[in-house]
Amino acid sequence: MLNAEQSIIREVEQAISLGSAEKSLETVRRVTSLFLASAGNFSSEQIELFDRVLERLIKTIEIRAIAEVSARVALVETSLQLAGVAQAPPTVIRRLARNDSIMVAGPVLSESSRLSTEDLVEIAGTKSEQHLLAISGRWWLTEIVTDALLARQYPAVSRRLVKNPGARVSASGFAIVVSQAESDPELAVEAGIRVDLPPELRDQLLRNATETVRSRLLSRAPSHLFEEIRNSIARVSASVDREMGARDFTAARQFVEILNASGKLGEAALFAFARARKYEETVAALAVLSNSSIEVIRPLMQSLRDDGVLVPCKAAGLSWETTSAILGCRYSTGSMGPRELAKANNQFTRMTTESAQRLLRFWQVRSAPRNPN
Repeated sequence: MLNAEQSIIREVEQAISLGSAEKSLETVRRVTSLFLASAGNFSSEQIELFDRVLERLIKTIEIRAIAEVSARVALVETSLQLAGVAQAPPTVIRRLARNDSIMVAGPVLSESSRLSTEDLVEIAGTKSEQHLLAISGRWWLTEIVTDALLARQYPAVSRRLVKNPGARVSASGFAIVVSQAESDPELAVEAGIRVDLPPELRDQLLRNATETVRSRLLSRAPSHLFEEIRNSIARVSASVDREMGARDFTAARQFVEILNASGKLGEAALFAFARARKYEETVAALAVLSNSSIEVIRPLMQSLRDDGVLVPCKAAGLSWETTSAILGCRYSTGSMGPRELAKANNQFTRMTTESAQRLLRFWQVRSAPRNPN
């Protein structure tokens, strides 16, 4: 190989000394082809030699002929040829990756294993959106790199990253994504089905999401995440839509009182309210039918626990069909999972009407305003 090495060096020196872009382009192609022919058999010293000579040639091309189409084509060819080679000359790869042209930089940014974490972080912080998109598609990315990519806050980059199963994202990185997702439905759906999205950030994402996004997210959810996402939707719906003071029960209370006075308030009316997810009317009707008050029923409906709501339902002598509708009425979208519903049914069946009425009376007394005298 010694004679070949000397021949390569002489040819490179000649190409550079002549100052000819055409000669440099021809030599780049020859040296690259020679390297690729036996890349897997070269020693580290031989790879270092190719690294030095190719880097010098590419630098010469960039300085002398970067505006020429032929020079650009040669660099793109070199990038494409070396991108997937594990033994590719590292200095050459780093130089190609930093080229301002995405046509040149793209192949190695997307694929080359010769680029270090430090290389990728630097490029993510300084180069164009297209360069960041190329990095975002790599088969494996650490949190350090994705943090650097997300810090630039390009929506297209964020979308590509969350779609990439090999991209690990930190909690701070996901926080950026969730913030962007408020105005980006596609990003919201893609981020929401990530198994590594922290639960509190999934709740935040869903809290700010539209009903359309929530529905799409449920339809896209993988089987192992479906229950978790549905429960998250239920939680945020309960905390946002059923917040104390967030609802005005005045009209619902008056309407239910009119129904009750006319003899039209019964389980059928309550069931209709619950099935239609008329939350205020459901609370007001359940309060009347269980001989309780809205002040007692409302916090039970707000709670993430299911057993509290079962008490007024049992005290009112309701069927399980109506009770399950009331449980579902607590959420503006989604519903309870089969296991949670079965558990609630079992609790409801074992509960006696007498014990439910005693407990409800206790809660009623406790919720009544105390006389300071």
